[in-house]
Amino acid sequence: MVHSAKKIGAARLSVVTAGALTIIKLSIGIVTGSMAVLASAVDSILDILMSSINFYAIKKAEEPADECHPFGHGKYETVATVVQAFVIAISGSWIIFEATRRLIQGSELKMIQGGIAVLIFSTLISLAISRYLRKVAKETDSSALEADSLHFSMDVYTNLALAGGLFILQLTGYTGIDPILSILVGAYIIVEAFKLVRHGMRDVLDAELPPAVMADVTRLLDDFKEDLVDYRNLRTRRAGSQKFMDFDLVVCRHMSIEEAHDIADKLEAQIKSDIPGADITIHLEPCLNESCPGMENCTSDKMRVPGK
Repeated sequence: MVHSAKKIGAARLSVVTAGALTIIKLSIGIVTGSMAVLASAVDSILDILMSSINFYAIKKAEEPADECHPFGHGKYETVATVVQAFVIAISGSWIIFEATRRLIQGSELKMIQGGIAVLIFSTLISLAISRYLRKVAKETDSSALEADSLHFSMDVYTNLALAGGLFILQLTGYTGIDPILSILVGAYIIVEAFKLVRHGMRDVLDAELPPAVMADVTRLLDDFKEDLVDYRNLRTRRAGSQKFMDFDLVVCRHMSIEEAHDIADKLEAQIKSDIPGADITIHLEPCLNESCPGMENCTSDKMRVPGK
């Protein structure tokens, strides 16, 4: 519940921040005529859209499982991540198109100092919100907030580059530097968008959990090796901040159902305690040794390689 409130609060702050930056950039961009500032303003408009999508997705993802969604709503976050990626790619393409047009046709800039000032101010705000979102994303394991943090991080680098371009323009008078840097920014945005798509599609296609999480799962299973003969068929996938895993536990054939169930319950509780968001399905199997002498005198190699 604490994580849920923190995620929703961070998403709400992201929307408000993006809205404030958009108003400032758009106003200065129109007054100065700077494509660099207008490009940054367009990016902030997209930030509002993406942050709003995130806010909705995170709230939906936190809803409990229901009859239509027995595995919960975690993939709302995944969908939000993929949608953000496509929106980012579209914004990058528009910036390249518009900057190319201005480079060919030419444009007049004025009040360059105002453009530089607003870009530097936006950089500082974007840096602060990016770090905060990254912190909350790590604490809550939210892919949507991680994506939100990424596009604010992109703003930091792009704003610095554009501000530097305007400074060079002020020194040299070469107006082509503004659209040229905007084209580079647009290309950078498209590259980052494809990275987000790849990240989101891992969850959509039910890829295995990251190696670090898998190592934690196997470590916890090893902690129960004295009570188990083996475990096998370990499968994992992710949906938002939810981590689904299922596996078979092989127990002594002389063990009662109650004893085996108690071991499974303890193991499940330990995994959920160490890995937030874990959703576990365990299938119990008796060992195949029909002449098994019991756990005390068992000659089987316990905890063989999973799935073997």
